[in-house]
Amino acid sequence: MLVVLSAVLMVVDARFTVLQPLRAQMGLLVEPVFWVGRLPVTLWKAATQELSSRNELVAENEKLKAEMLLLQRRVQKLAALTEQNVRLRELLNSSSLVEEKVIATELIGIDPNPFTHRILIDKGEQDGVFLGQPVLDARGLMGQVVEVMPYAARVLLLTDTSHSIPVQVNRNGLRAIAAGSGNPERLELRHVADTADIKVGDLLVSSGMGQRFPAGYPVAMVSEVIHDSGQPFAIVRAVPTAALNRSRHMLLVDVDRRSAEERATAAAEAQQQADSQAPAVPDAAVPAPGPAVPAVPGATAVTPAPALPAVEAAPALPPADSQETH
Repeated sequence: MLVVLSAVLMVVDARFTVLQPLRAQMGLLVEPVFWVGRLPVTLWKAATQELSSRNELVAENEKLKAEMLLLQRRVQKLAALTEQNVRLRELLNSSSLVEEKVIATELIGIDPNPFTHRILIDKGEQDGVFLGQPVLDARGLMGQVVEVMPYAARVLLLTDTSHSIPVQVNRNGLRAIAAGSGNPERLELRHVADTADIKVGDLLVSSGMGQRFPAGYPVAMVSEVIHDSGQPFAIVRAVPTAALNRSRHMLLVDVDRRSAEERATAAAEAQQQADSQAPAVPDAAVPAPGPAVPAVPGATAVTPAPALPAVEAAPALPPADSQETH
């Protein structure tokens, strides 16, 4: 009976619209049952979505933190690169003022001995580095190469106690010897007369007298002058212009390695070659000799006097009239 009734209702509902209000009312009654039946599935989906969202948020948060750390590292690196760029530009500007050929180098090591001021650079014999080669930074001279290896070299700084350099006061040309004091911030001038014209603030430049450093490079700035009337020499201290304990990038100056005698000999040979290639100067015109005078034995040769210009004869006067005698 129920089967027949259900079949009839299905046919009527499919063919006619008279059961639509009844179906709407029945839907209101059945909706809570459907909601209760879907509740476990809904709760499971909500819990799963909540957990997945939380995991995604945690993973995304960790990812963002890692990216933030990377960006902060890049910002720090960028700041360091900016400072390095500024130092390299200063170094480039200083190298443009140097007439000699230069080689850029970088600091790779420092001598751990506290009583020795030496550094290690990344250029060696394969790069053309030689013993005694001057080293400078963007502000002035730093020292000279004292040991050359195939791919590295050791540099003795100006402030080492075993180093000295001839300098002169840029203001008046006064010459002196600047010696290392063992303090990276100080040089001492030796044997400066107590009456010498030197004062605080004077710039000391290399004089070139030692045949090792070219003339005109900044070395130090006078920071202290002490006069003692009981001593023949004044106490003069100076601060190096180069940043000896801060510079990382430096320049190697390719100077003339010949001795003074070799340079003098080369200059003399060049002058001699230039004189030999110079065009010959024609001799000055010589006046034609006068008429030959026959030689007389025992007589001294006399240069004939130049002929005088001819003088025109005066016109003849007419004869005087004769007077008749009566």
